[in-house]
Amino acid sequence: MTKPLFTMQTIGPFEVRDMDGVVPLPPSRKTKALLAYLLLAERKHSRQSLCELFWDNTADPLASLRWSLTKLRQLLKADGATIIHADRESVWLDNSRIAIDKDPLNLVANEGGVAEEHADKVWKSTIGVPLEGCELPNHGDFMLWVEAYRQDYARLRAGIAKQFARDDSLSWQTRDKWAERWLRFSPYSAGAAVTAYQNKFYAAGRPAAQGFAKKLTKSFNEAGIQPPDFVIDENAVEDIPRASLIAPAEQQIRFVQGEDGVSIAWASVGDPGNPPLVKAANWLNHLELDWDAPIWSPLFKELSRSHRLLRYDERGCGLSDWDVEDISFDSFVKDLEQVVDAAGLDRFPLLGISQGAAVSIRYAVLNPDRVSHLILFGGYDCGWRHTATAKAVIEREAVMVLTKVGWGMDNPAYRHVFSRTFMPDANAEELDWFDEFQRLTTSSDNAVRFLDAFSTIDVRDDLAKIRCPTLVVHSREDLRIPFATGRKLAASIPGAQLAGLDSKNHLLLGREKASAQFVQLVREFLAKG
Repeated sequence: MTKPLFTMQTIGPFEVRDMDGVVPLPPSRKTKALLAYLLLAERKHSRQSLCELFWDNTADPLASLRWSLTKLRQLLKADGATIIHADRESVWLDNSRIAIDKDPLNLVANEGGVAEEHADKVWKSTIGVPLEGCELPNHGDFMLWVEAYRQDYARLRAGIAKQFARDDSLSWQTRDKWAERWLRFSPYSAGAAVTAYQNKFYAAGRPAAQGFAKKLTKSFNEAGIQPPDFVIDENAVEDIPRASLIAPAEQQIRFVQGEDGVSIAWASVGDPGNPPLVKAANWLNHLELDWDAPIWSPLFKELSRSHRLLRYDERGCGLSDWDVEDISFDSFVKDLEQVVDAAGLDRFPLLGISQGAAVSIRYAVLNPDRVSHLILFGGYDCGWRHTATAKAVIEREAVMVLTKVGWGMDNPAYRHVFSRTFMPDANAEELDWFDEFQRLTTSSDNAVRFLDAFSTIDVRDDLAKIRCPTLVVHSREDLRIPFATGRKLAASIPGAQLAGLDSKNHLLLGREKASAQFVQLVREFLAKG
């Protein structure tokens, strides 16, 4: 196969590249639009039709066409090959020496048996608005052609997304990702909406699916379209291959309803005869998804070997209710109270990670007879609104705006604001998993509400009141919450023990040595009685 001389980017800003990089196109928008048209409308074009399409109101349209063709010929030369051809009557482009960025997308759509991983890479590399920068607002016929090309692109992507959203050989999380993509290109398709709802139910749980259906119903109603029925036959779950379900058999997931009616999902795992260990919720939780995560799953599973481990999903995320009125620090503490009461625990050690440390601190002060030991990892005693400079406040609030806008997008750049600082040592697979995990675990609205609630946390006055043995563990190079914060926390708690881990990660990766060190520290601390 002859190697292409040029690569043309038709998705996003229109560009031409050769072996040396981007080829500078003439500043004339019409010349650029002419090249795009010759490239994509693969046939011979009469000079007269091109003049009518681009220069219908020009004094000498043929001269204008000749000027544009001359400029393009000068640029599109390589190895003596001629790319643009013309005779007295017609103009055409030799596509045999040109690669187009949309070609891999066409192959995914038209070839059977394409691996999902490959399709996902192609999908991410072809995101954008086709023929950006080629618009000619005063040329109606040309703009009709541009719009038709963009619609073909949308239909192509919708078809690919539909294919993988309904592929029962894939995991529910993967199918959920493709279903949401399908829905973006077919927002009022009943089939896309129902498929997305069903995949969301099995990928992220009932609360996430119910909140999703609520938004879809609103969208359909606002467009004046009858929304479909969002119904799940939960008995049919038994007919689904166990390999495609997420919830592990060893976990027992239950629900407790708080005083405000919010349903909180909690899970216990491990031998009921083992001593309990309660983990407070933190950013973000999903009882099913994080149990088999490539990040903290080994840590959880190792702790459950020696303890009956209790975890729960914070209100507004995971399997707990998403549509809630109150997302605040006080509500987080109440949720912890509800879970340990539902589990029938009288006295237990309490593990708090990140902002879960502050929740644990407040609970331990309010219930000194129930907390036997306090373990705080990556914790802090006050949110940034209490200590940030005016410049830092502006930066933090800008992040909240970005979160609101970009949380649910295919492009993970917005969620990378968190994943890159939470886990700087994570590899590409781990970052991809965490990006997708965040998207599945809560909505953009709730993500912003969480960030706002975390910013106002203040348990500084509680620290001196803690009476139980306390272990403060912190990664020495934590980029999210500096080690100095952990050291200050330990110094403010009577008799607290401080331990540093050789890690940069705020959330420990299951594969790193620091994860095993953390488990060992916890076991030794709890064994002291």
